[in-house]
Amino acid sequence: MTQIQFVGTTPHALAELLNETVKTQLEDLKKNFQTKEPTTYLTRHEVAELIQVDKSTIHNLTIKGTLIKYQIGGRVLYKRHEVEAAIVKLDK
Repeated sequence: MTQIQFVGTTPHALAELLNETVKTQLEDLKKNFQTKEPTTYLTRHEVAELIQVDKSTIHNLTIKGTLIKYQIGGRVLYKRHEVEAAIVKLDK
């Protein structure tokens, strides 16, 4: 086992330096770390129920580009967070 000697520093000062370094690294990690949430997909019917409109309205919003559709096989799906983001606040 290799021994390392620190000249001109006390054990307490070394411990404080290590604590500050670790704290800084953890703060950086907290700032940049985002949990990965699984994407929730909705069918046309579920989107229509969510925003309380007819399925033909969902079709029209998709044609206009307001809603983005995804397809796998024969199923058309929408990402929930994109549907919610398409709802905009109106100023009076």
